[in-house]
Amino acid sequence: MTDGGIDEFFEDFLGKKPLFQKKAVLQSHYTPEEIPHREEQKKQIAKILAPALRMERPSNLFIYGKTGTGKTLCVKHISNSMKKIAKDRNINLKIFYVNCKLNKTADTEYRLIAHLAREFGKAIPVTGLPTGEVYQQFYSAIDKEKQVIVLILDEIDQIVSKASDELLYNLTRINSEIENAQIAIIGISNDLVFADNLDPRVKSSLSEEELVFPPYNALQIQDILSKRTDIAFKSDAIESGVIQKCAAYAAKDHGDARRALELMRVAGELAEREGDPVVKLSHLDMAEQKIERDKIFDVILTQPDQFKATLFAAMSIKNSTVYTGDIYDFYRDICVKTGLRALTQRRVSDIIAEFDMLGIVNAKVISKGRYGRTREITMAIPANIEEKVHNLLVKDLVL
Repeated sequence: MTDGGIDEFFEDFLGKKPLFQKKAVLQSHYTPEEIPHREEQKKQIAKILAPALRMERPSNLFIYGKTGTGKTLCVKHISNSMKKIAKDRNINLKIFYVNCKLNKTADTEYRLIAHLAREFGKAIPVTGLPTGEVYQQFYSAIDKEKQVIVLILDEIDQIVSKASDELLYNLTRINSEIENAQIAIIGISNDLVFADNLDPRVKSSLSEEELVFPPYNALQIQDILSKRTDIAFKSDAIESGVIQKCAAYAAKDHGDARRALELMRVAGELAEREGDPVVKLSHLDMAEQKIERDKIFDVILTQPDQFKATLFAAMSIKNSTVYTGDIYDFYRDICVKTGLRALTQRRVSDIIAEFDMLGIVNAKVISKGRYGRTREITMAIPANIEEKVHNLLVKDLVL
């Protein structure tokens, strides 16, 4: 396309009637004023955290649930309400939110504590100090006055996979090291069995309260979609049946409302590119195929190194029938080569089950009589992208 042709394209694009009026409401960073179908979960979070408004330390809380089930939205909604009340009533409550996967300043124990210390005015270098010294600086910073601190660690399993659960143990001991301030921890994780594999001393002191967010069903996703698309799109911009089919796609994918919103956004973008005046079922099907193609790479890229090592082990065994024990033996060799801390066989079995749920492997539980049960594993990655996935894992694990 010549420069003149590009100019004409843009002029033509600007001359067409847009389908969107507020696309941002379909994007993951958008925080809605209302969170439908999560009233009970919001109520439980509020009850657990309410003592902080009386300057009492609330219980630590762990929140579990698959991606797109409203965990982070609900926690942010409750914390924003608490911060407003604390400001209005001059209550010395501070709430900090950290995403352990997206925030590169908080992806190791040192960086996380240094990041928190800086929030309280301490000039901590990016590297160089002993971790114990960083903790002491943090303690002195928060203990200057009587206050309650709520620390929200989103995707907490990501940092634990890098720093080990010693980090969580150290966090639970903070209250015994300070006199004036009190700190409570909220952990949010997509890993439903994350706490089961923590050191017992950590789990007993950390997981004082637990809350599981169930997946949304198709009708709930349809309701969420209807509310958001009313704001996102111009009137009469969506063909009949599109929202219902989009909800069915997302409900099939473990009740992920975030995925449903992404599907609608991509379908709308494809319709605009084709110059169609409405979003049709065909655009939704195209969006679903486009997202599915990229999904497997996105899933693998966002997994902790332990997950990548497990998947690499599964892909490396070329036997026609592969069992959990075979993968575990290969996985331990990978841990030795890469310096990873080897997980237990039970934990690796849980990871394989999660890959099964994500559609990356097929894992069939079979009985071996008095030798117990195991999983028979076959790869579900399409053959045409298997080599790309293999190369991606080699690069990420530095093998």
